[in-house]
Amino acid sequence: MTEQQVREELTKYARRSVAQGLVVGPGGNLSARAEGTMLLSPSGYALEDIDPDEWIAVDIATGEPRAGSTRPSSEVLMHLYSYRVNPDIQAIVHTHPAYTIALSLVFDELPHLFPDQSALVGDIGFVPYVLPTTKLLADAVAAKVEVHSALILVNHGLVTTGKNLREAYYRTQVVEESAKVYMIAKAAGEPKVLTAEQYKEIQSLESEAYRVQLLQQLKS
Repeated sequence: MTEQQVREELTKYARRSVAQGLVVGPGGNLSARAEGTMLLSPSGYALEDIDPDEWIAVDIATGEPRAGSTRPSSEVLMHLYSYRVNPDIQAIVHTHPAYTIALSLVFDELPHLFPDQSALVGDIGFVPYVLPTTKLLADAVAAKVEVHSALILVNHGLVTTGKNLREAYYRTQVVEESAKVYMIAKAAGEPKVLTAEQYKEIQSLESEAYRVQLLQQLKS
């Protein structure tokens, strides 16, 4: 993709995030790689208000915004460090989904519940509460993004990564749905979760591998 195409994709998924209730107000931030540059949401903007030309270009190696840019998101370090430690990451979606945050307040895991979760997300990591926008949070996230494509930030929100924005965004949706299902089930009784063997069986299905491959390759 050209940088302009990446900007348009960011704008599309930022607006979808708001429309789906994954963020409110000026919360959350999205980014995507464009060669050696990261395009990141600007500080203080509500995601639905960002136009394609307003995403901030930041050099991944130096951390310096492009000359003439406005201020990047206050979570710039979290995005930068994640791209630096895991070159497979091409996009990051950080949102504040209600069920995911609620789950983080009372549980310290989100087990495998249904096939889409196991196939598209895999094991979900947890990051204990760290003050937002700090280097401490950036370090804590970067320490886990090589293992997990989804991280629940306790008392804070959710970070998902992907080989493109589409994959990262769908992982956000699936984690939030998983959290919702788990919270509802817990209120009624003890949920029947998938075993480690069942999880591995799902991940080994050729049909699921094909679906993930399409998700990573096709432009939505």
